[in-house]
Amino acid sequence: MCYSALVWADFRKYQRAFGAHVDMQAFLELYASRASDARVRIPKGMDFAFIDDAAPESAGIRRHVDTWNSALVTRSEQELFKQARRLADAERRLALKETKAALNERRIAGNKISQLKRWIADGKRSSHEPARDDRIFPDWYAPVLVEVGGLRVVRPMRYHLRPAGMDPSIDRTRTGQVSGTYNARRDNLTRFWRRQFAHTHGLMVASVFYENVDDGAGGSVELQFTPRTGEDMLVACLWSHWSDPAGSETDLDSFAAITDAPEPEVAAAGHDRTIINLKPEHVDAWLAPHGDAAAMQAIFDDKRHPYYEHRKAA
Repeated sequence: MCYSALVWADFRKYQRAFGAHVDMQAFLELYASRASDARVRIPKGMDFAFIDDAAPESAGIRRHVDTWNSALVTRSEQELFKQARRLADAERRLALKETKAALNERRIAGNKISQLKRWIADGKRSSHEPARDDRIFPDWYAPVLVEVGGLRVVRPMRYHLRPAGMDPSIDRTRTGQVSGTYNARRDNLTRFWRRQFAHTHGLMVASVFYENVDDGAGGSVELQFTPRTGEDMLVACLWSHWSDPAGSETDLDSFAAITDAPEPEVAAAGHDRTIINLKPEHVDAWLAPHGDAAAMQAIFDDKRHPYYEHRKAA
């Protein structure tokens, strides 16, 4: 499973590399929704792309970003004051008598204070840090290249595919965890994903992908995989436009990265899947599949096989 990736968060890269049109209205609607919907997670790198874009059509999005950062700093500073008082109370109790409850309070308050300080610094930060800012996780949004009506378009989509017609509950497991539909296994494309495969394809460009693997001691360790060639990965994706029949939820564009059997070096590192990294000459056909599943499988058979070097994630 590709649970996280370092991606092209800047829409302009897609413009330059693929001659794509940017769906500014979709981006504007996404940024407007973030103010009232905590489920909307946008990587800061995507924010910076609009902050640095002087085009008039980006002005509305820049205002939403400024408002969001200002609100983030204000909320975090208010909560920081509460947690500082909580920490001080715990310290006073510990000075009188060491108890598990007071130790726990000190630990929780200390962790929250550290987190809140990072959020405040991020809200005020004006420098782009790609290794942090361009990383996405399931339920986060990212620019995705698709083809609509013969036109290449960059749209923001959620990394966690909810197929059209499915109940929103598919997003979670019975225990409330994120379901696995942010990835689409190649061996399941003609079954569960049959309404998307060979019909609605997308492309995400990434430089690194991350996986959790068994550490051999009953736990797990996060590894990051990077092509030894240094080239960006053209990640084959499926996407879908979901609408709520009842009209109570907003429409959702979402996508999943397609995974295949692991490359040998990935398997040796302890993981059982690898994203499908397309060759550049297959991009045109991939984005316009015309229902030809056999031709798409042939593209997978001719995918790129760079050696994926790995190391522990920072």
